[in-house]
Amino acid sequence: MQQLEVIKILKKDLNFNDGAIEKLKKFAELVLGENKNHNLIAKSTEASIWDRHILDSAQLVKFIDFNAGSLADLGSGAGFPGLIIEIFNKNKDFHVKLYEKSLVKRQFLINVIKKLDLNAEILGDVRDEVLDSDIIVCRAFKKLDRVIQVSREIAKKPHKLMILKGKNAQEEINKTFKTKKYSYKLVNSITNEKSKIILMEIHQK
Repeated sequence: MQQLEVIKILKKDLNFNDGAIEKLKKFAELVLGENKNHNLIAKSTEASIWDRHILDSAQLVKFIDFNAGSLADLGSGAGFPGLIIEIFNKNKDFHVKLYEKSLVKRQFLINVIKKLDLNAEILGDVRDEVLDSDIIVCRAFKKLDRVIQVSREIAKKPHKLMILKGKNAQEEINKTFKTKKYSYKLVNSITNEKSKIILMEIHQK
């Protein structure tokens, strides 16, 4: 999918407004520019940044209640999906927190937030920080069992968990849930017929 096609989907199906689209364009430029110096996204995906990274991240807005208190993005990297969600967000009382252990990537995120006038908070490694959000999202962070472990052990309260996964999503679920069962919903990704979104409700012990 090319940029124009993705923008059409973002506006028509996901309700991104014109202001958000302009910020996404600038964000894409910043990611591609910085990718010349640091490996933010795989070089092989630069040409498909609009569908592989932006649209893939943006589809999560369908499942997010922006009246909730806050959202945490674990292992935010270049800002996918956290900054895409913040660019869409119209509620100034809804806080987006980006957890990223790489200093280089944190510096990039700080720069993007300043240039695009976004309201997101940058934090370090999730294991060294407080995790108290109502919604936790992640993409290419860790294997499912490790994500659930972080989610259950570090998060301070019950929360919704949304994980963007590739073609091995069901396989990971089967392996992870062998010993302990969790209720979940598996949703098809709009960017790749084999990719999935895992939606879960995590209740603390």
